Amino acid sequence: MSDLPFTLDQLKILQAISQEGSFKRAAERLYISQPAVSLQVQNLERQLNTPLFYRDKRKARLTETGELFLKYSNRILGLCEETCRALDEFQTLQSGALIIGASQTTGTYLLPRLIGIFRHKFPQIGIELQVHSTRKIAWGVANGRIDLAIVGGGIPTELQKTLEVTSYAEDELALILPLNHPFAAFPSIPKEDLYRLRFISLNPQSTIRNVIEDTLTQNGIDSRFFKTELELNSIEAIKNAVQSGLGAAFVSVSAIVKELELEMLHWAKIDGITIKRTLSIISNPKRYQSSAATTFKNEILGMFVTPQETNQSLTKKDNVSE
Repeated sequence: MSDLPFTLDQLKILQAISQEGSFKRAAERLYISQPAVSLQVQNLERQLNTPLFYRDKRKARLTETGELFLKYSNRILGLCEETCRALDEFQTLQSGALIIGASQTTGTYLLPRLIGIFRHKFPQIGIELQVHSTRKIAWGVANGRIDLAIVGGGIPTELQKTLEVTSYAEDELALILPLNHPFAAFPSIPKEDLYRLRFISLNPQSTIRNVIEDTLTQNGIDSRFFKTELELNSIEAIKNAVQSGLGAAFVSVSAIVKELELEMLHWAKIDGITIKRTLSIISNPKRYQSSAATTFKNEILGMFVTPQETNQSLTKKDNVSE
């Protein structure tokens, strides 16, 4: 086999330029000079016998060939990182590192508790938590940049055959009201009264919002006729808005444990309707699975989080791979 027409350093430079958008910022990020970056790109283009960048002074733009080469470069560098992690773990059996992903609500309210319990038992394992949208987290798991994740949204269609999805728990979504709201005097309300409320909601792309709308539709409630006063992109902002009397909202029960304990909000039950979504553990069986990742998955699958312990309506489900 002939020598490869590129080096790993050249691949790192190409990746940095693509991510930073300029040769100058890529050089600063890699702690090398800009002329050295330019020289490496020129050498790489000569070795590959094809231009990789358009010569645009405003921004470094990849050619079509450059985009294709970057795609494989990212895969190569990802495998290099994976190899180093596997070797490091093999050489240090009593330690390890774990990158966990989570969607917004689970990452903010559920994962810190699970990680705390796990770290108490395995203090030698370092953990990094990444919180993003379900879609971004799922791609991170697929690309091997995240070991495993717990998400509450649907897995992108294009990744459903790649990822292993294990049902973990059911997360109930609660209708919350200000304490001084007239409906707060009642333990439950008729579903028709939802049309009389002013709502604060997440943006339309939110997976939680989609679950709520689908469940209500199944129960004969058309959320398109709700009076939506505000759309916010933060659960904390929504809780604060409800406490301030700006309206009602649906949020995960796991997100309002403290507020319920301190009687800062009212959880209004809806007659005949319970809104739940399934939380799932996702992993990539085709990627290297560290013992730290396997241990974490087994540990959290064995955890039974009772309402008495956390006041959360998270109920363990059977562990079924989808």
